[in-house]
Amino acid sequence: MTGAARRGLPDRRELKERPGTLAGTSWNLFAEPSRGTPSFADASAVAGAARSVRHGEVFGLDYAADAFAPGMSKARKPPVHTIYANHPAHRDDFLDGFYLQGSTQIDGLRHRRADDVGFYGGVPDDLIQPGTEELGIQVWADQPIAGRGVLVDVAGYLQSQGREIDHAGGQPLPFDLVPRALEAQGTVVGTGDIVMLHTGWAEWFLGLDDARKREQQASGRATGMAQSEELDWSWNSGVTLLAADNFAVECLPPVPDSPFKRTAPNDRGMMHQEFLAKLGLPLGELWRLGPLARRMRELGQWHALLVVKPLNVIGATGSPANATAIL
Repeated sequence: MTGAARRGLPDRRELKERPGTLAGTSWNLFAEPSRGTPSFADASAVAGAARSVRHGEVFGLDYAADAFAPGMSKARKPPVHTIYANHPAHRDDFLDGFYLQGSTQIDGLRHRRADDVGFYGGVPDDLIQPGTEELGIQVWADQPIAGRGVLVDVAGYLQSQGREIDHAGGQPLPFDLVPRALEAQGTVVGTGDIVMLHTGWAEWFLGLDDARKREQQASGRATGMAQSEELDWSWNSGVTLLAADNFAVECLPPVPDSPFKRTAPNDRGMMHQEFLAKLGLPLGELWRLGPLARRMRELGQWHALLVVKPLNVIGATGSPANATAIL
């Protein structure tokens, strides 16, 4: 039985058989319609995740707000930080030009609409405005996403096989690397888990000089999962959130034979529309997973209590992840 089925929900194949605009979606299946797959992590799942805390070690999984400057996005600029004083004993500060998805982030359900059926749950386009609540990131700020965080050390698994990821070439990673890495780790993903894919991309990119970063930006190539059955596995496993240490979780550009080229033409066949607008499954990008992966490798423990607390900005399409792992 799949994780979704254990929650009384259709599996991915059955989702595709839903009628009309509901085909392939999880619309209207959750008790809290705008919460999406974080609903998989019920009270029992969160309580169970607390048993992952064995060493009392805490890891912040966010990079600095201006870490990716320059980054892969041409539009997102680093914020300008200003500190001011009203009198000699006072200090206050603010950020100008703060792109909420400029560094470590979580994509909200407003971040993508599906080209064929629209925003998650059929929310009308004209409701996606600043200050409106529908599908806003505040849903996960009011009730943070918490559960067992499972790290899948894709980079470590490949290294154990004598293989390295071609980050400069933006290597598409076939999905079968995920179950293979999990098997090598002796780890099983369960319903309500937050899955983190460690590829080493962020540390590689941040190690480049600015000129080389701009060259990578211009190439439009970034390592990530190939567009494939990742969607089926994520939904059927009951994953609440899928995060990675790369730019978009999935590879850029999409693979030429992406099965989503027809339904997501504006995204050139990316899986983002399927994850966000159809399944209601949030994505985490540019997470700082290197230190956590290395410590988990030392301990032989691949899971942690994980809490994700977005900024409480009503109607935001995304947010810094504010992700914290406790081993």
